Amino acid sequence: MAQRIFSGGEFEAKIGYCRAVVAGGFVHVAGTVGQGDTVTEQCRAALATIAGALKEAGCTMADVVRVNYYLPDRAEFEPCWAILSETFGEAPPAATMIECNLIDPKYRIEIEVTAFQPG
Repeated sequence: MAQRIFSGGEFEAKIGYCRAVVAGGFVHVAGTVGQGDTVTEQCRAALATIAGALKEAGCTMADVVRVNYYLPDRAEFEPCWAILSETFGEAPPAATMIECNLIDPKYRIEIEVTAFQPG
């Protein structure tokens, strides 16, 4: 049976989804945006929300095996590289960056991950 994790984000109720689903030995974390004025502030905030969902599922960022980054302006991805490198450190996941529109123009980055649940 799948476990559903909710973070209480405003879009969860509006759209009808949860922050993460634990199923089949994996944790699938929904696309996550963060608050802040800059792409780096939003990146850090999104990663913190993701880390919280992973913790609730018994995982850490070291368990992430796949990450997708969505940005409305690909030029804003490079300022996030140091943050992402620091976050994933010695256990970097497979990654994809996609340039696209996000749900609201105020958002500069959305991050989606899949983690392997240890144990």
